[in-house]
Amino acid sequence: MKKKRLRFNIARLRLLGGRLHLNLCVNKGAILVKVSEAFSEQKARKWLWIGLGVFVALQIYFVQEMVAALILFTGIFVVCALVALVLYLVDRASRWGLGMAGVQAKRAYVAAEEISKKQLRRPRSEPAQ
Repeated sequence: MKKKRLRFNIARLRLLGGRLHLNLCVNKGAILVKVSEAFSEQKARKWLWIGLGVFVALQIYFVQEMVAALILFTGIFVVCALVALVLYLVDRASRWGLGMAGVQAKRAYVAAEEISKKQLRRPRSEPAQ
């Protein structure tokens, strides 16, 4: 594909007093656009610095928002981790408690079995004779 050559001469633009600006369009080619007298290089620099300042401020704001989100999600993660830790410790304690209850129940069962094998009255008491 051949590139189209510009039909306008830069010297011709200078002759027009620099009030026209050459704008390149994909579909129509080069177009002359009239530029306002109020648009000066000094104002352009001013707006460039304002735009750059806004861009930096937005980036700083974005970083602040990301740090705030990081802090919030860290707090939420810590709370969830603490809840999980408490549930784990309750589970471990309940297992220990059930284990101890099992041991105590076995002791009680053995003690009850021994008591049931013994006579409830003394051998030399009146009713036993």
